[in-house]
Formats: sequence, structure tokens, C-alpha cells
Amino acid sequence: MSDKVWIFDTTLRDGEQALKASLTEDDKLQLAHTISRLNVDVMEVGFPVSSPADFRSVQRIATEVKGPIICGLARAVVKDIEACGEALRPAEQRRIHTFIATSPLHLEHKLRMSLDQATEMAVKSIKLARNYTDDVEFSCEDAGRTPHDDLCRIVERAIAAGASTINLPDTVGYVTPQEYAAMISHLMNNVPNIDKARLSVHCHNDLGLAVANSIAAVQAGARQIECTINGIGERAGNCSMEEVAMILKMRHDYLNLHTDINSEEIYRASRQVSQICNMPVQPNKAIVGENAFAHSSGIHQDGVLKAQNTYEIMSPETVGVPSNQLNMTSRSGRHVIQHRLSELGYQTGDYDMESLYESFLALADQKGTVYDYDLEAMIHFNKISDKDDYYQLDFVNSTSNSQSVASSTVGLVIGGEKVSEAATGNGPVEASYKAIKRITAMDVEVIEYNLDATGAGESSLGQVDIIAKFDGKQYHGAGLAADIVEASVRAMVRVYNLIYRAQQVSDIKQQRKAG
Repeated sequence: MSDKVWIFDTTLRDGEQALKASLTEDDKLQLAHTISRLNVDVMEVGFPVSSPADFRSVQRIATEVKGPIICGLARAVVKDIEACGEALRPAEQRRIHTFIATSPLHLEHKLRMSLDQATEMAVKSIKLARNYTDDVEFSCEDAGRTPHDDLCRIVERAIAAGASTINLPDTVGYVTPQEYAAMISHLMNNVPNIDKARLSVHCHNDLGLAVANSIAAVQAGARQIECTINGIGERAGNCSMEEVAMILKMRHDYLNLHTDINSEEIYRASRQVSQICNMPVQPNKAIVGENAFAHSSGIHQDGVLKAQNTYEIMSPETVGVPSNQLNMTSRSGRHVIQHRLSELGYQTGDYDMESLYESFLALADQKGTVYDYDLEAMIHFNKISDKDDYYQLDFVNSTSNSQSVASSTVGLVIGGEKVSEAATGNGPVEASYKAIKRITAMDVEVIEYNLDATGAGESSLGQVDIIAKFDGKQYHGAGLAADIVEASVRAMVRVYNLIYRAQQVSDIKQQRKAG
């Protein structure tokens, strides 16, 4: 019988830290529901003490998402532990993850304390966290560069204080698989109470070794892997969840280890993280990349046609890669769409059928045929396009040619009132953005603009992602439409709504202080 390896997903904590603009509460909740359907064991969803918004996001996910253990991060200090405990209180299953640096480099230059002092802080924090939950995880930050005997000392004390999971991160992606396995083996053989805790690993990808290190660690005895969808995270990213999950699934014969991951949900989760986080997946990315199941060589194509496993060690269906052969038109009814979405892995609670169907008909009239990738994109963008938004797009009408300056007229509904303005620019997108600035009298600066297609061919939907700056803060806006200019405007309107909500939160804080 094989041993189980726990999957600890930190997409919404470590992964989110790497984004140029923070996710909204709704975005995080949507991703949390998606990640829970992967059947991960633990979902680390934020750092509650870091900001009121992060506290609310953790609290909301703890309240609404069922299934995985909901985890929050906390430094080994009282205020962090208390904030974490309060935010996680509504969760059916909760874990507090506290950490302190242990390497000589971090102790000397960052913390300016001895290992004994760091150990005492860790012990006190673990005991405090146990007041909120019996499930406490402790991390030795920069364990990869910590002497093994030092790790043994602090780990033994952490377990005695009540930590049931011990995490040994390669925080800077420095160690090799052999070194990492040796570290795990040393702790397994030299910490007297090691059988009272589960060993966990958290690997960064600075040298491209995060997945290899994680697999080496579980071969040496670790039983939890901390990872993110698409491998997103600080710097070069984290260990990729889909890669370790499929390695353990496909090489079960050799490793004799398994996870409880529902692999058929992997592709959909990957696409959603990519869209919401504005982080495209590279085409040659293992498991979920566009080319992961593509065969260009004639020899390979011939082999796959004769026997799939000649050049494919797993089928696309194993990870939920959909077939885009089924298409729909304006004559397709709601039941057809619902059936197709069900085949793609979506549940009725993932979307509002009336709103989705309205968008579907408009798109079908515009491009004729609607494909699976169109439906998936519309689900996401229907969710982020709330009809109750303060700023709503009424219309956009732009003109451009090679002989003259482009012009655009944009109409917005602001707080229920219709307003429109016109402007010119070097292109229709710039002209449209200038028109919006005239309407709002707000100088929002676009610092990054990305255009992508949701599918293949000239009938693809245009997806625009922008990073915009206003009042020293960055905001991510996304828009989807068959027309690129309209998609660009929708992305900008999204940014203005995020700015408006941020201003509302700021006003409430000031009122509370004044009161």
C-alpha cells in the first residue's frame, strides 16, 4: 500500500505575493472554490495581519469554502498569531502556519538574534497558536541554508511545543535534490520526537529545481509538498502543483506514493489562475502548457495515431484538457450550454445562467460559432463584471485608418447617470482611454498592457489585461470582447471600479477613526 503525500496549496498566499497588483476579495474567493475542487489537503489563503483586505479575504474564504483545511500565515509574533486565529475562526478545519528564520545568514543580518532566541520565539508562538487550533505548522525559513544540527534543535523544540507539521523550506531555491534529501533524512534520523509531526517541503524555483527537490524530499520521507498552481510565486516561482501531482500519479509504480488530487480539475484551475492573476502560461509548460499534448513531428504524429502511449505518457483527459470540437451557435439553448459546462467540470453555482446566456447570444451573433474556451472566458468575465458596479460601460464607438488620427467616443454609466466624451489619439485604444479620463477627471496611468486571444483563429475573443497606477497604487483590469477596443475599455472600467472600492474602504476607515 502506498503512502499519501499531502498537497498544501499556497497559490493565494505565496503565489499572490508575486503579482503586480493584488487580487480582489471576489477574485480570491473564486480561485479558492476552484482550488478546493482539486481536492487539495490544505489551502493557504493569505497573511491576515498584512492588511485589512487580506484579513477579510481569509475570513471570507474560511466562512464559505468547504473541504480543504484553510490555513493562514503568521510570523512568530503575537499580533500575527492573533490576527490569523481570528480570521480563520469560521473555518470547519483550520491551520495556523507560523515561521521564523533559522539560517545563520538570516539570523545575523535580518533578525539580529541567536538561534536560541529564535527558538524561544517559535515555541511561544506555537503555544499561542494552539489556543486557536490543534493544527499548527511551523516553518524554519531558509532551512536549505541552515546547518542540519541547528535544524534538529529547533524542530525538536517546535514539535514538543505542539507543532504537528514541520516545514523545511528551500526559501531561495539554492539546494540540489541530493542535498535536500540528505537534510530530510538527517532530521528523520536525529530528532527524537520526529514521529509526532509530518515533514513538509516548500521549494522555490530560482535554479529550476523546485519540483525535483520536492520529489527528492518525499522520497526521503517528507509527506507534504507546498506548491502553487502554474508554479507562480516569488521571483522564479514555487514548486508547480500540477507537476508534482502528475509525477506522483504517473510514476506511482516507482515512487509508491500518491495524492488525493482530482487531476481532471488541473487544466481548468490552471486557466483560471492564469486569467485572474494576469500571468500567462508558457506554451511549453509541463502538464498545462498549450504545447503539452501537441505533436509536430511526423514520426511522433504517426506513432500517436497507432498507439497513444508511444509519445504521450498521459492523455489530455487525465488533466482535464477539453476538446474544442463541440461548437455552439445562437440557436443553442440554455440546456446545451449547461450540459457543455458540466462536461468541462463547472457546477451550476459557478455562474449565473441568465447573465451568461445573454453574453453567449451576443457573442454568437457576433462571431457565429462559440467554442469551449469562449464559454470558460465568459464565465470568468461575467463574474467580474458586476451590474451593480459604480462605473459601467454604456458604449464605445471608435474609428481609425492609416491616413488620420484615431478617434473614440465612450459612454459610461456612473452611479446611474449616463455620461459620454470623445477624444483622439495615436490609436483607438489610446483615444478611448483619453475619453474615459475626460469623463472621470482622474489621471489613471497604464503601465502595462497585454492583449491575448482566448482561442485560435481570427474569430477568437480578445482578452486585454492592464496594470494601471493611481495615487501610488497598482490595479489589474481585465476585459473580454470580440472587439479589441471594447475589451480594452472594459479592462479600464474594471480598474476604475477597483479604485472606487479602494476609496470607499479608505473613507470608512477615516470615519471610524474620526468617530
